Amino acid sequence: MKIKTKSKKVNKAWLHDHMTDPYVKLAQKEGYRSRAAYKLKEIDEELGLLKPGQLVVDLGAAPGAWSQYVRRKFAPKDAGAGGAAPGELHGAIIALDLLDFEPIEGVTFIQGDFREEGILRQLDEAVGGRAVDVVISDMAPNLSGIEVSDAARIAHLVELAMEFATTHLKPDGALVCKVFHGSGYSQLVELFKRNFRVVKAIKPKASRDRSAETFLAGRGLKNAG
Repeated sequence: MKIKTKSKKVNKAWLHDHMTDPYVKLAQKEGYRSRAAYKLKEIDEELGLLKPGQLVVDLGAAPGAWSQYVRRKFAPKDAGAGGAAPGELHGAIIALDLLDFEPIEGVTFIQGDFREEGILRQLDEAVGGRAVDVVISDMAPNLSGIEVSDAARIAHLVELAMEFATTHLKPDGALVCKVFHGSGYSQLVELFKRNFRVVKAIKPKASRDRSAETFLAGRGLKNAG
């Protein structure tokens, strides 16, 4: 019974934080599917990653807030407000996730597990031999609370995203990955430094203070031919 009471308290505290969160309110006001849009917005504004005309691949895309943000960046300025500005799209967005994804106009969506070869083939087909400008990854595994095991799962997803990025990015392209401080973090920083000329770790203000998440951004492939 004590455990249940504690769980209820935790759920109630989370719900209170969620409902009073300024980014949640802003997302509702501006038509984004989640507050995560503002994490990407901060990263983009700091690094100047996203520009109309690009090809962007969004990994771990559901519920779609990052694709919505990119969609708005690629829409004409007079397209009006809203999470995903309708109409003309100057650029291309390919989104992938295990979970279903409510369609966004102009966004190509692939549902499946990024770790599976068949899904990677579908993603390759959608890219169609074009050079990718930016890969953004908000992928995260289900965490068990066992640090070593969780670190291995996180690292595996980042390594897969890195493999895809180094194969498909333009020489001056960029990769942004969600990572977590803790076991294995320094090795992921080194992985980025081995592959990119410029590497930066960013903890957006929109990330909750108590969250261990941060984002690694790499730009300019070192081994570009």
